[in-house]
Amino acid sequence: MVFDIRGRRKHVVRFVYAILAVLMGTSLFLVVGPVSIGSLLGTNTATSSAAGLYEEQATTLERKLRKSPQDASLLLSLTRARISAGNALSEINAKTGQPTATPAARVQLEKSSEAWSRYLKLAGKEPNASTAQLAAGALFRLAESSTSGAEAAANLKSAARAQQIVAETQPTLGSVSTLAEFRYFAFDFAGAKKAAAQARSLANSKAQRTQLETALKQVSTRAKAFQKQVKAEAKESKGKGKETLKNPLGGLSGEGSTLR
Repeated sequence: MVFDIRGRRKHVVRFVYAILAVLMGTSLFLVVGPVSIGSLLGTNTATSSAAGLYEEQATTLERKLRKSPQDASLLLSLTRARISAGNALSEINAKTGQPTATPAARVQLEKSSEAWSRYLKLAGKEPNASTAQLAAGALFRLAESSTSGAEAAANLKSAARAQQIVAETQPTLGSVSTLAEFRYFAFDFAGAKKAAAQARSLANSKAQRTQLETALKQVSTRAKAFQKQVKAEAKESKGKGKETLKNPLGGLSGEGSTLR
């Protein structure tokens, strides 16, 4: 994507990307040990041929959905198939060892997001928690490669909603602290503080609670800075019509983000 990064916008580009790059750098996963997003999303060693198989599966499911559009189980399977295809099409960052969404992977992850949104409308009060965890990771990766700060924030908001399902179903220190982190970056500060309080109650020691509080403080600070930049970007782009689509984060998905 071609975009203008001259003048003040150039600094917005750098800062917003920096925020996304460190989004998980001080991850609350550190409280319970390092976790790779690859482990949340599934295998990150799948080949292009595997991606083709998952895409074929998704196509078959979409064909069935045209006949039964209200079938929640089909939408759940479609979400998983699209995420698996996105994983298979992702590349591993040589520096970080983390999966990075290629343009083709991003297409699949966007389709998984659409399927997940449709599923949630039909799922009722008990959505599938294991798929919610996959969706949270997929949406987080979409935030990494979003083409604007606003788009990144929207994907992070959706990721937080998916993570909430996980945390409510499996309220562990890891799941709840991650929910707090996601909510901070989705600008739900009240919700983040609530999840943070719950996470503290799940800590097994004073040392864990101290580490948790330190990490949360850093996340809160970065989230507020990110929010400020998203607002600045929106203000700068106001009135520019179609140019608002040419946001600073475009093209970064394959440039070695440390987001994880």
